[in-house]
This record gives sequence, C-alpha cells and structure tokens, in this order.
Amino acid sequence: MTRPDAPASTAALVRRWVPTDEVPPITALLHRAYAGQVAMGLKPLAGRQDNDVTRRRLSSGESFVAIDAGRVVGVIILNEQEPDEGPDWFHKPRVCSFSQFAVEPSVQSRGVGRALLGAVEARAKELGNDELALSMAEPDHALRDYYVRRGYRIVTTWRWPYTNYTSLIMSRRLK
Repeated sequence: MTRPDAPASTAALVRRWVPTDEVPPITALLHRAYAGQVAMGLKPLAGRQDNDVTRRRLSSGESFVAIDAGRVVGVIILNEQEPDEGPDWFHKPRVCSFSQFAVEPSVQSRGVGRALLGAVEARAKELGNDELALSMAEPDHALRDYYVRRGYRIVTTWRWPYTNYTSLIMSRRLK
C-alpha cells in the first residue's frame, strides 16, 4: 500500500555497485530496512552485519544500488557467492538468486524496490536463466505476500547457519 504522501514512483537511478562506493551508508541502510525483522526477534544477517561483511557480500556477486539525490536508497545482489552451501534450489541449472535486497524505509512504496528487482530480473535473463530465486525469513508474512504478488512461489525451506529462523526459498519463472 502506498503511503498518502508518497509519489507513485521515484527518480532513483539503478546502477551497478562499484568498489569505490561508500560501504557504511549501505550497511546503515540495511540495518534500517531490516529493523522490522529484528523487532520481530529475528536475526537476519543484513540487519546486524558490519561494514566488512557488507563489502564482502557486495563484492561476491553482481550488486546494484538505487541512487536518489546523491544517496543510496536501495541495494540488491544477484548471484551472491555465499560462504555457506545454500539450498539445492540455488544450484539448479538456469536458476539464479538474489539477496541482501533492501530499500530505505522512508522511500518504500515509491518504486525503488520494483526498479531494483527489474534490474536483477533483466540481468538474470541476460545470463540465460529461467528462474530467479530468493531466501526470506519465513515469519515475515508481509514480505512473503510482497513476493507472492510479484509472482514468486515457495519451492522449499532452508536453515542458514547464521540466522535464528527457517527461510522460505521462493522462485519465479522469468518471462
């Protein structure tokens, strides 16, 4: 639902993250964006990671940022190379995944998330994939509903060693 004071879309520019981008503002953005899950008693990595972990994660895949008025307002990683094995679904042929997806809370419902997802969906297709998958905290029903509205379906569950909850592995066919 769009807030009454929120315009229908944003002028945010989505571009590739580059190693010269400042990491501390991205880490702070992640902490703000995942604060709702932390308030639920969950321990998502993105909600508590430090700048070194943020940089490692951003460097491990194809990362995109959304920029508005000169500041990062969103972030997402395509094909993050996790140090942990991850769910079998992520390793299937022609399936790729995204992670560390976050939008600044003050600009949510303005199209930033849609633009970031659009960028990774387009890139996943360019890479020859048929499916785009994700991992999300099972207890976050609002987030699950967001992905269902975007055409994602639950394919399995997974337990990451660094969280305190079961994750839903969701996926959608790329058109």
